[in-house]
Amino acid sequence: MEQQQQHLQHFSHPEHPLVFNQDDRSGDTCRGCRERVYGPSYSCKECRRWWLREAVHHKSCAELPLGLHHPLHPIHPLILFSPETWAYFGDDKQLYKCELCKDYKGVYTYRCSRCDFNLLITCASLAPTMDAEFHHHPLTPFWKWITFTCDICGKEDKGTPYLCHLCDFWIHGRCSIYPQRVKIWRHKHLLHLTHSSIEFHQSNSRFCQICVEKLDTHFGLYYCSRCDYVAHLDCAMTLRIIEDEVPELNESIDSAAYQVKKSEVGVDGTQIDTEIKHLSHEHDLKLTDEVLNDQKCNGCARALLGPFYSCSQCAFFLHKSCANLPKTIQNQLLPFQFTLIPTKPGKIFQCGACKRGCNGFSYHWKELISDVQCNLTLASDILTHKGHEHQLNLSTTEYQQTCTSCNSKTDFIFRCTICEFALDIKCATLPYTTRYKQHEHPFTLCYTVEDDSNEYYCDICKEERDPKHWFYYCENCTYPAHPNCILGKYTNIWFGDTYTFGFHPHPLTFIEETEDSPECHDCGDPCKEFILQCVQCDFYIHDKCVRGQEKWF
Repeated sequence: MEQQQQHLQHFSHPEHPLVFNQDDRSGDTCRGCRERVYGPSYSCKECRRWWLREAVHHKSCAELPLGLHHPLHPIHPLILFSPETWAYFGDDKQLYKCELCKDYKGVYTYRCSRCDFNLLITCASLAPTMDAEFHHHPLTPFWKWITFTCDICGKEDKGTPYLCHLCDFWIHGRCSIYPQRVKIWRHKHLLHLTHSSIEFHQSNSRFCQICVEKLDTHFGLYYCSRCDYVAHLDCAMTLRIIEDEVPELNESIDSAAYQVKKSEVGVDGTQIDTEIKHLSHEHDLKLTDEVLNDQKCNGCARALLGPFYSCSQCAFFLHKSCANLPKTIQNQLLPFQFTLIPTKPGKIFQCGACKRGCNGFSYHWKELISDVQCNLTLASDILTHKGHEHQLNLSTTEYQQTCTSCNSKTDFIFRCTICEFALDIKCATLPYTTRYKQHEHPFTLCYTVEDDSNEYYCDICKEERDPKHWFYYCENCTYPAHPNCILGKYTNIWFGDTYTFGFHPHPLTFIEETEDSPECHDCGDPCKEFILQCVQCDFYIHDKCVRGQEKWF
């Protein structure tokens, strides 16, 4: 019996048996009803042909009876078939319209070929009652094609609803699958499905705390009464997890990434660690406020601004904030514990959050790598930023959203629930202040134009600036510039370190680019970016040739 439940030979896919999956969260389209699959399913694990879509079915659609007697057509049995299995196109579709809904939808259909009588499986359900986890009375099918509004999803539709006669409660048959309780990784408590606004103490004007879009509390939603947390049904199902999948943070682990060697008490009574031994460096580091125009932090690869730690024996620098990074952290995009990994010499990685190339500290979980600034920003789903007057909430969606400050598109973004402002992770992690080469003063990130001239240009590239976009500005010199012009093409990568390799007698310096594109001594192609150069002889080699990688990002 157990074996029969795990495998199913289905008429729509005779080549291979379909394999049972107790908790399918792929969101693939069911071949039977054309609805998305969340929950128990059958699918073919052998086929990868796109037109079969792995033959995915809801469990209920895969286990439909192959024939039935229906009260709407009692004289003959109806046989289950798939319209898409046969060449029913063009005018032929009219022959396979459903007698109840008068529509052709390309879903599994029960058919009497002698009478050309058809019923879509969604119209042919014979269940006298249906139980839904979230409703305390049985639901019965309404055997008439009507226009109605589903009390769960809130969508107006034409069809044959299920209803509770006692409560005047109408729903789609497909909406009965929503579980009463779900656990998502973006919230620490269970969420409960409710379909009434009576549990809410605030205005009915609410926002889903997953996608940060409006939510109508008069229809179905997932709700945590302990935190007043609300979410759309489909948003919660997209982030649904099994509770055992979420590892608990080990609170007994020392979160500090350094040992204190020397400290002093500040004027406000707080302890200031003046000398430390950090896990990323072999020498002790001392705290300083010295101004260094042309150096970068080895932790975040950004310009040095005090206070920072420096090594007296070598050119190693670390912002105080980077030294204080915790050893482990969790973010709001993935329910895993990420571990701090110090810089590996010459190693460049692509941040999984912002997609920028980086070679500073990183947080790792298995194959996933993220930049430290991105992971810190994503540690909370609420962001307070100097660039906007209102609180921002992390929005994750299945479609692309546009950043207000740079116009780029991404599927997760920080949104304002009061106005239309949105901020992507790249702009959210731009440094508030930075330095540019040998410029005398620091530059400050600005969010509104510097004057009302209506003409705005970058003083570095001389190109026009979009007045709606953020920029860097030196107020002392009235010097505006694009963020990319100030921070460089590769914002989170520092160049200039030297490395020793067995294939060359001299140290090699990691440089960003060359003007004349000399040939690589390994592959013979021109060296344009990410190059190791010998300053003592005419030797150049691609970084990817040294590391044996096709490309860094």
